[in-house]
Amino acid sequence: MPALWIAHVKVSDDAAYGEYARRATTAIAEHGGVFIARGGRYVQLEGPDRPRNVVARFPSVEAAEACYRSDAYQEAMSYAKGAAERELSIVDIDE
Repeated sequence: MPALWIAHVKVSDDAAYGEYARRATTAIAEHGGVFIARGGRYVQLEGPDRPRNVVARFPSVEAAEACYRSDAYQEAMSYAKGAAERELSIVDIDE
């Protein structure tokens, strides 16, 4: 069953987070992830305001989790640590 990787992010270091995003894009693609939304216009209705919102579709929850735990993604994450406040969830798509 397909799954969505949903991230809400507040960036504090644009340069470091840009490097994370560049590296993460490669890792996500290697695990079958396809971006549906990356940044762009949004309306915050509830919860903490995280102005960068990212949604990627993966073939399954397992593929998305494997991406997150992969060496390539964890290396990318080393650039995001301290450069942003993030929330990340993986959710099954009910089709």
